[in-house]
Amino acid sequence: MIAHIIVLILLVIAVPDYYLHRHYLRRRRGYTLKWRFLWWLPAVALAVYALALSAVSDFAPTEINYLYLFLLLLGLLVVPKVIFALCSSIGLIVCRLSHTRQNWGNAVGLVLALLAVGATIYGSTLGITRLKVRHEVFSSKELPPAFDGYRIVHFSDAHVGACTGYRAVILERLVDSINAQKADLVVFTGDLQNKLPAELDPVQPLLSRIHARDGIYAVMGNHDYAKYISADPLECNMNEALTENKMRSLGWTLLINENSVVRRGTDSIFVAGTGDDCDSRYQPERSKRSDFRKAMAGIPDKAFTLMLHHAPQLWPDSILQHTSAQLTLSGHTHGGQVKLFGFAPISLRERYWGGMYHEGHRAMNVSTGVSGLIPFRIGMLPEIVVVTLKRE
Repeated sequence: MIAHIIVLILLVIAVPDYYLHRHYLRRRRGYTLKWRFLWWLPAVALAVYALALSAVSDFAPTEINYLYLFLLLLGLLVVPKVIFALCSSIGLIVCRLSHTRQNWGNAVGLVLALLAVGATIYGSTLGITRLKVRHEVFSSKELPPAFDGYRIVHFSDAHVGACTGYRAVILERLVDSINAQKADLVVFTGDLQNKLPAELDPVQPLLSRIHARDGIYAVMGNHDYAKYISADPLECNMNEALTENKMRSLGWTLLINENSVVRRGTDSIFVAGTGDDCDSRYQPERSKRSDFRKAMAGIPDKAFTLMLHHAPQLWPDSILQHTSAQLTLSGHTHGGQVKLFGFAPISLRERYWGGMYHEGHRAMNVSTGVSGLIPFRIGMLPEIVVVTLKRE
């Protein structure tokens, strides 16, 4: 993760310190060799820290808190200086063009830098530990009468490896909130872990408390496969099998390119689920784990079907084209984990990033998730979604 952008990170650490040293510190009386050493010491320490993280062969270190500490230090020490230096340099350009001496960029940069510090603290604490319940209604003429008013709780992207220490409250609130909905069905759409099945061991008793009248159905996400560790194929297969077993040991019905029926008297609906392969870059013809035709095998024509699939990007070209599922439930995007003044930057890159999307009489709900590999959120609160089915 760090290794791919290590040069950029080193520049981000060093350049603002050099700018401030050159323009504001070196001419100050008393800026002796000792103070120069103390000024550059944090930058050098962070650079060494970054280089050490970049040497990790896995996508992220097994002791994930080392990565979290590094990112926190970047947010508190480096990002504010980057913002101030950028504003200050723009102010200097304006001063030279307008032949003035007052650099208002310094004042603006100072305010924005302080806001960045506050945002880092908030996003790492309150931003990730609050939880909202979003309510959606989906109507379909193909829904059997016995399922009119049927309540489904949808949650996604738990990333339990990030929910440690003070962040353990995230999962506690999640379980309590899900059970408080008294749902008929609970579904989970992938990314239960960060990268290793061992992350599930401490939270198994807690997650096993989730209950619903018709059970809990789940699919695997990209982080539930062994794609973020450096290991031989045998070890990767063993890790993936262990993750599957641990998910089933929670009492969840894990769907891997298969389906299951839920009955109410003589009426029934189907729940189908597929594997996930983000290496396909959302191109159906390259997907190795997602077999939508197999997942729909045996489901009668026009039967009401819920499709569980981790990545929403496959909805238009695969699910709508190759299945008859009326309602798809997905996750994966986390909503970008940032939303400012009602605007989610991820919307510039992703068409389906959060909320309910409709295409004719069919729809997809994308959950913005519960946690993330990086536990940081601003304006994009963790969520569970209550979907109520209505018969048209």
